[in-house]
Amino acid sequence: MKKILLVEDDSNLGYVIQDNLLLNGYKVSLCTDGSLGWNEFQKNTFDLCLLDVMLPKKDGFNLAKQIKTVSDVPIIFLTAKAMLKDKSTGFHLGADDYITKPFDLEELLLRIKAVLKRTHQVTSKGFHLGNTFFDSTNYQLIGNNTKKLTKKEGDLLKLLCLNKNNISKREIILKEIWGDDNYFNGRSLDVFITKLRKHLKEEESITIDNVHGIGFCLKTS
Repeated sequence: MKKILLVEDDSNLGYVIQDNLLLNGYKVSLCTDGSLGWNEFQKNTFDLCLLDVMLPKKDGFNLAKQIKTVSDVPIIFLTAKAMLKDKSTGFHLGADDYITKPFDLEELLLRIKAVLKRTHQVTSKGFHLGNTFFDSTNYQLIGNNTKKLTKKEGDLLKLLCLNKNNISKREIILKEIWGDDNYFNGRSLDVFITKLRKHLKEEESITIDNVHGIGFCLKTS
């Protein structure tokens, strides 16, 4: 199930969008200002962000800029600002789409599906990790030597790559990869992180950092 972060300060519109997305099979976290949106983004992993531009505390452009410093998650702006310069700003910040209000909910759903399909086609092929290419479909690390990963190693590395330069929380990793966050799975996670570090030891620009008490972060420099 795809997870969407929705940041919209108009609570009535926010609930309408949230309910519509829930009915169409998405999980949705709704926040009413930019600061709350950033806090929620840091705590969870999302497949897409829907951001209003004119938000209290932290506007949508600044929130998007902050998100893009730590993640490649796709972003769609929802805004009443229809000026070309505003759209230009949004796309310059890395937005994948820009929808002006008022909009039709069916159009919003179509735009979301299109962006998710497009970004999935890119990310599903693999990830460049320094001089190594991670083929996430076939669970292979392709570089000077090709290494075949186990399914759990591959799924774990893919999750870290999708959230690169951002913290992946332990409990989220365990539920996504192992389906449970009990003690023994937690110990297994540590073992698999060690294995991935060994597989990537030749890539000096790639690290998997342990964020004590929180989770892990795959960093690229």
